[in-house]
Amino acid sequence: MMVSPLGVGTWSWGDHMIWGYGQSYTRQDLETAFRISVEKGINFFDTAEAYGWGQAERLLGQFVRLRTEPLVIGTKFLPSPWRLRKSSLLAALENSLNRLDMERVDLYQFHKHFPPVSFETWMDSLTEALETGKTRAVGISNCNCHQMLQAVDLFSERGMSLSSNQVEFSLLNREPEYEGLLEACHQQGITLIAYSPLAMGVLTGKYTPEHPPIHKFRLKERLALHAYSLVLPACSAAKACQFGPDEIIQIQPLIDLLGDIAAAHDKTPTQVALNWVMCKGAVPIVGVKNERQALENAGALGWSLKGTEVAELDEVSSKMQHFADSA
Repeated sequence: MMVSPLGVGTWSWGDHMIWGYGQSYTRQDLETAFRISVEKGINFFDTAEAYGWGQAERLLGQFVRLRTEPLVIGTKFLPSPWRLRKSSLLAALENSLNRLDMERVDLYQFHKHFPPVSFETWMDSLTEALETGKTRAVGISNCNCHQMLQAVDLFSERGMSLSSNQVEFSLLNREPEYEGLLEACHQQGITLIAYSPLAMGVLTGKYTPEHPPIHKFRLKERLALHAYSLVLPACSAAKACQFGPDEIIQIQPLIDLLGDIAAAHDKTPTQVALNWVMCKGAVPIVGVKNERQALENAGALGWSLKGTEVAELDEVSSKMQHFADSA
């Protein structure tokens, strides 16, 4: 499968709990954002059964049917205490296909390892999903380098291959790079799909000490984000939404550098932050809720940062990696 260098993530689609679907943005906003993204050359859309309680899959399926271009659609299975059998994954795939109104999906991913069930059991389930023909490829998500290489071996024993590993990766969380996961992906021919490449909007430069992220979200939204960060402890981006004035002041040197580089290219900090991820050899998936965001995101395509600019961003961001643990 050939995917565009930049993809779209649909975590916010249909989500009333955190993202205000139906209030700050509508179905029509999402449809317009989808159309513009496709027209600008983006062909990869990532979703999951858990996003919007299934509504993200339904919306994406409806939008896909309006287009004739070949698109790459990925979705995910999230293990839970009441779904601990191999058959749970296959049943979830069937339900996702029904919501998407598709006969098969391009990429089916394992959302997160759930320890009561062995890692090998879940990989067996993905193998069966591939054998049914209801997915063209399989991937994992939120897996470290050791787990990924274990998955590679398990699939290899079955004559199959692992296509992707979806993890958080941004200028504020470079753990995949430091851990060796990014390099291992390159060596194994596995696509690293980078979620939260903008650290939940923190890298766009829209927040200030006077208006930090924590002021944007209401109590119920902050509680929901906190719960999400407990489910996915490695997701520092969910915690970044709770940044206050002090944290914004601490990352200001990075925000300033993004702005300076953006000005040199007639781009925006958002586009620079996304381009940095692409320059690292990963495929960022970025959220989009409206026309403006779709156009800005697409502006990250068709150009590349200079090597010296990547090095500058590396140097400045390396001093801020504690946010990935303490955010």
